[in-house]
Amino acid sequence: GALAGTQWGSWGSDITSNQVRQAGLDPENPEIARVVRFATRLLGFPRHLSQHVGGFVLARGRLDELVPIGNAAMAQRTFIEWDKDDIDALGLMKVDVLALGMLTCIRKAFDCLRDHMGLDMGLADVPADDKATYDMLCRGESIGVFQVESRAQINMLPRLRPRRFYDLVIQVAIVRPGPIQGNMVHPYLRRRNGEKVTYPSPAPPHDPEELHKVLEKTLGVPLFQEQAMQLAMVAAEFSDVEANQLRRAMATFRNVGTMHRFETMMVERMVARGYSQEFAQNCYNQIKGFGSYGFPESHAASFAKLVYISSWLKCHYPDVFACALLNSQPMGFYAPAQIVRDARENGVEIRPVDINSSFWDNTLEPASAGWPERDRRVPFALRLGFRQAEGIHEAEANRLIAMRRGGFSSTEELAGRAQLHGRPMRALADADAFRSVGLDRRQALWEVRRLPEDDPLPLFAAVDARELGDEPDADLPQMSLGEHVATDYQTMRLSLKAHPMALLRPVFARQNILTCADTAIRSDGRFTRTAGLVLVRQRPGKGNAIFITLEDETGVTNVVLWARQFEAFRREIMAARLMLVEGRVQRSPEGVVHLMASKVMDRSAELDHLWDAHGCGVALTKSLLSPADEGATLGEPGNARDLRQAVIPPPLHLAPPPRSRHPRDARILPKSRDFH
Repeated sequence: GALAGTQWGSWGSDITSNQVRQAGLDPENPEIARVVRFATRLLGFPRHLSQHVGGFVLARGRLDELVPIGNAAMAQRTFIEWDKDDIDALGLMKVDVLALGMLTCIRKAFDCLRDHMGLDMGLADVPADDKATYDMLCRGESIGVFQVESRAQINMLPRLRPRRFYDLVIQVAIVRPGPIQGNMVHPYLRRRNGEKVTYPSPAPPHDPEELHKVLEKTLGVPLFQEQAMQLAMVAAEFSDVEANQLRRAMATFRNVGTMHRFETMMVERMVARGYSQEFAQNCYNQIKGFGSYGFPESHAASFAKLVYISSWLKCHYPDVFACALLNSQPMGFYAPAQIVRDARENGVEIRPVDINSSFWDNTLEPASAGWPERDRRVPFALRLGFRQAEGIHEAEANRLIAMRRGGFSSTEELAGRAQLHGRPMRALADADAFRSVGLDRRQALWEVRRLPEDDPLPLFAAVDARELGDEPDADLPQMSLGEHVATDYQTMRLSLKAHPMALLRPVFARQNILTCADTAIRSDGRFTRTAGLVLVRQRPGKGNAIFITLEDETGVTNVVLWARQFEAFRREIMAARLMLVEGRVQRSPEGVVHLMASKVMDRSAELDHLWDAHGCGVALTKSLLSPADEGATLGEPGNARDLRQAVIPPPLHLAPPPRSRHPRDARILPKSRDFH
C-alpha cells in the first residue's frame, strides 16, 4: 500500500529504488525486490473493467439473441460482454447518455424550488442571458457548477469572460487536450481581447475564403472536433474514406496509436496547397489531441446548457443549489466540506445533523433572523441530513423519522421508539446529533453505551416504562474544539465548528507561513510559503504540470508544480493531507493567482494536534452556536475572536508521543480528490 500510493493512475512509471526508499522500504530486500519486479510488469495493464453509467445498445431484434447479457452489481443494471469497438465493428447503434449526476442535481434543485418557493420549473424555464449569472462566472465563482469547476476551468473563466451562451460552449471545449496541444487557446483569447481576426488561406488558384465558414464562429481558430474534421476535408482535401478513418482514429480514447499515419498526409497536403507549415502542424496536433480527448461542438453545446442552468441556480438560489448538490453526491471535484464552505460564503446558514430536525436527505428550513451573514436573497437555512453521517443507513434513518412525531427527549426514548440499538445509536452520537436533547458528542456516547445492544425480549419489555434507572451525571472531561473538529471530519467529512487550519494557525504563524488569503494578495514574483489541507490533485493532458489545491480557514491557494520536480517530491505530493509549499506567486493580468512551487513538504503530522485535548486549548463556547440552535446545536465556525484562547501547541519534535487511539482515529481527514 505504501508503494502503490506513489503511483499516479495512468501516469504510473517504472518503480525506482528511490521511490521504494521514499515509501519506507528497503529496495535491497529480496522480497521487496520481487514484489517490485512483479508490480512493474503490471504497470500499464487495464486497472479495471467499467460499465458506462448511461450507455445503451440498440438492436433490431432481441439483444440477448446476439450477445450474453449479465447482471451488474447495481440493482436493475445490466451489461453486455462486448466493448464499444466490438459494437462499432458489428454496426450496432450505441447511445451514451451523459451528465447524469448533474441532471439529478438539477432535478432535485427544481424539486426544492417547487416545495419551498412555489416555483414549478423545468430546464426550458430558466431565464436566458442572465447578467448576474454571467457576472458570477466571470469572477471564477463556479464551485459545484457542471463542467467548469475544475482548476483549469476556474482559471479560464476570468480570461474568457463568458457573456452569452455560445461563450459557454467555447468555455467547455477550450480546456481540452485538442485545443491545448494544437496551441489554439492563446490565439483565441488574444483575438477575443481585440486582436485582429484573420483566416489562414491557401495559395492561388484555391479559394482564399475556404476556411471562413469553418472557423468564423471561433474567430479563425479551430476549437471543435467538427472543425478539425472539416479542416482535413477542406484544407487537406481528405476523401470521404480518409476522413472516416481519421474520425475513427480520433474516437479512440487515450489511444493515439493510429493517429501518426495521418500526420504526413495532412501536413504535406496543406503545405502543398499554400498553408503555412506552422498552421498545418498545429492543425494536426489539435487533431492528435482529440485522440486523447476532445469535444465536438454539439457535445459542448449540450454541456453548456447544463453549465448555464447550474450556474443560474448557484447564483440566485445558493441554498437550493447546495442542498441539491449534497443530495447528489458523490459527483464533481469537491467534497462536501468544500460545498458547505462555498454555500456559507454565499450567505447560506448551515445547521448540523440532529435527531429532532434532520431527515435522510439534506433539507431546507427557514433561516434565522439573527444569522450574522444573512443575505436577503437566501431565505432558507440548510439542515444537514443523516446521509452525511458515516455509519447511519437510510432504512434506520427513515425508522427514526417515522417514530419522531413530537420529538425525542433522550437517547433511551429514541432507542425504544425507533428500535435502534448498538451501531446506529453510536453513529448518531459520533455525528454529534444529540445536541437538541442537551447532550454533546462525549455525553451522548456515554449514554448510548449503557443502552442494551439488542432489542429487549418481549417477555421482559415494559411498553411504557424506562428500562434503565436514573444514574448520577458522569463528570466527563469536556472535548476540546480540536477533538470535535477531527471527529466531525471522521464522521461527517466536514465540520461546522471550525476549520482544522484555524486551530493549527498558531503553529504556522510562528513560522511565518502565510494564509491562503494573504497569498492571494501578494504581488507577482514574491517568494511565499503557505500551507493548507490538500483538496484536489490533478495531472491533466500530457502530465507536464501538476495542479494542487490547498485550503485553509481563509480560502484556497492554487499550486502549480512542473513534472520535472515531481520525482524530487513524489512522496510529499502523493501522500500529504496537510501540505506546506514554498514558491513564487504568479499573477495574471486578469488577477488569477498561482503559487509556482519550488519545494513541497508534508506537514500532515501537525494534524495530531487536533486530538491533543490541551494542545489547542479552545473550549466550545456559545460564540460557536448559531442563533437558531443556541443551547441545542453547534452552528457557526470559530473566527478570530473565537480562537483567542488558543494556546500555541509545541513543535512536534518537542511534543509528547501521541497516546494510543482507536485505529479509526488514524484517518483524521478524508482523502483528497485526485484526477489524472
